Amino acid sequence: MLQIDHLYKNYGKFQAVNDLTLHIPKGDLFGFVGPNGAGKTTTIRMVCGLMLPAAGGIMINGVNALLHQKEIKKQIGYVPDFFGVYDNLKVKEYMDFYGSMYRMSSREIERISDDLLELVNLSDKKEVFVDTLSRGMKQRLCVARALIHNPALLVLDEPNSGLDPRARVEMKELLLNLQSMGKTIVISSHILSELSEMCNSIGIMDHGNLMAAGRIEEVMEGVFGSNQLIITLDSGRETAIRVAMEYPGVKISSAGEQEIRLSHTMTKEEIAKMIGAMIANDVVVTGFHKQEGNLETLFMRVTGKEEGGQEHVAESNR
Repeated sequence: MLQIDHLYKNYGKFQAVNDLTLHIPKGDLFGFVGPNGAGKTTTIRMVCGLMLPAAGGIMINGVNALLHQKEIKKQIGYVPDFFGVYDNLKVKEYMDFYGSMYRMSSREIERISDDLLELVNLSDKKEVFVDTLSRGMKQRLCVARALIHNPALLVLDEPNSGLDPRARVEMKELLLNLQSMGKTIVISSHILSELSEMCNSIGIMDHGNLMAAGRIEEVMEGVFGSNQLIITLDSGRETAIRVAMEYPGVKISSAGEQEIRLSHTMTKEEIAKMIGAMIANDVVVTGFHKQEGNLETLFMRVTGKEEGGQEHVAESNR
């Protein structure tokens, strides 16, 4: 659906996007992960034809986005991070206005608008002025507006910014519903916990670079390994490492004064035997547990903000 190849964008000497290559299949709900300033918004604006890249290519639904910008904008529904509404328009008039921009007939606009307003749970607000809606309602209205021409790709830049918890839940349910209907969705955010609840694929950006991308479970496995064990201890770190390395398939991920993280291919019985060997060698083990990966720990690892991070990025991208 969306193919980005060797994309570059700079502002003077600042490299906002650096050699970005990414493929998002049809029907994916893709999360662009990264802190503010990572290059997510710049990438999204280039994809939507609002900004030209310094170099690189973008294909959307088989169409070259850089050579056919007018055609490609019919394929995209865009919800920016700061959405605009018109104070003197009612909700129905707002939808009519945007439908007319795509040369839709009045009857077609009315039919599709009714369906979309029902989809975003705003059917009872058709005669209400847009500026009286809550922020969450305005955001859902913007999603409805972005869908009025039935685009192949829906792009949302920080859609939950400034929303209260209830509005965020409503937005998540809306996006999952749209994905179930076959829409391809790209959503950028720095709120990692929200993306983990709805996205099936991700791309992690940092300082303009794509650090990792793919299905969430595949990226997790590539970075953390299929099995991760965290051992906490009061003393005996060096002895614990020595004992652990005696077992086949064990690799030390990181080692702090009171915590050792390792990847392994051991059975439960072998893990118990290893822990017992550590204790027998005077290591004071205070606990151990399997690491459950999440987007927060994944992001910290691949961006090098956690010990051992850069090593794992290199391994996961091989």
